[in-house]
Amino acid sequence: MSQSKQTTFVTAGRKDKWTNGVVNPPVQRASTVVFNTVAEKNHAITNRANKTLFYGRRGTNTHFALQDAMVEIEGGVGCALYPCGTAAISNSILAFVESGDHILMVDTCYEPTRDFCDKIMKKMGVETTYFPATIGAEIENLIQPNTKVLFLESPGSITMEVQDVPTLARVAHQHDIIVMLDNTWGAGVNFSPFDHGVDISIQAATKYIVGHSDVMLGTAVANQKCWDQLREQSYLMGQCVSADDAYLALRGIRTLDVRLRQHAESSLKVAKWLQTRPEVDHVRHPGLETCPGHEFFKRDFTGGNGLFSFVLKTCNKAATTALLDGMKHFSMGYSWGGFESLILANEPNSFDRLRSVSHPHFDGTLIRLHIGLENVDELITDLEAGLARYNAVIYQSEASHP
Repeated sequence: MSQSKQTTFVTAGRKDKWTNGVVNPPVQRASTVVFNTVAEKNHAITNRANKTLFYGRRGTNTHFALQDAMVEIEGGVGCALYPCGTAAISNSILAFVESGDHILMVDTCYEPTRDFCDKIMKKMGVETTYFPATIGAEIENLIQPNTKVLFLESPGSITMEVQDVPTLARVAHQHDIIVMLDNTWGAGVNFSPFDHGVDISIQAATKYIVGHSDVMLGTAVANQKCWDQLREQSYLMGQCVSADDAYLALRGIRTLDVRLRQHAESSLKVAKWLQTRPEVDHVRHPGLETCPGHEFFKRDFTGGNGLFSFVLKTCNKAATTALLDGMKHFSMGYSWGGFESLILANEPNSFDRLRSVSHPHFDGTLIRLHIGLENVDELITDLEAGLARYNAVIYQSEASHP
């Protein structure tokens, strides 16, 4: 009988060789690893890529425990660690492209991913073609002879489009293209990447894996086909993380399932409440039919989390400012995945630089929320007060310009 994911979050990365008789793998900090004999040194050299102490950048037992845990959670055969999610994204791409190659990148990708392609990859002679998140088998029309990577992010950054990952992966593999997925939203809990054709699953572990808004960390879990190349290329690029940060990620994993379930329950309640508000044009929560790609969410995901967006019917900067400035429980911040609630606004014209081929079709301001672990009714009360401030400014504006 296979072990449930809920149990795996508790047991992952806790082999005896990492824990040494205690519950949690201890923090093992090291730069230099010393050897008592030539035989020990030669053994370490031979096995340095296989969780053997060799040199600090290769990792310590704390890092090995986290790598094991991520593989147990997401699948695949190996996990590379990076100092942030953006480093995980950029180094995963770098490991599989060279000058003259071509990348297919989803248009709804994380903004730093786009900047990396447009500024760093372009400078290195690697071309990027952006495609709509809603594309399916038609992705084949965009494949070039030199296409090496298909990069997905589902749901999409800010606008939350859910992609048909299995179809996209199937087409890509027919052309021997590596499929990478930014799986941060799924967190390894709600979307199993390797069951849906992904070759490398990337996370900003800064978000839900750590879960407490106090560590920058990235992970990339690869299948057998890609692991050796990803591991060695990342090592040569000098990618490593501190043992303390790896330990905090391991600690976060223990409560990952229960935290996500609470985030998901609360966010869906808030999203459904927002659907009743007259100020709201529509809600972009993957669990609701109003979200593009909702049918793929129902098919491929096992649950949600706290991150979603909604679109107001109007775009009024003064009114939006009034909404944001007076929030009691929602802070403004550029990350998410911690225990706290967050709020940010995107005016429609901001997508002129964030999208290349699929500008969103709405005229109002988009509000992105992360629903934290606070009492959900108090969060709704906070949003209700914010919308009241928003309405007051709208009313004043209309009164002064009849």
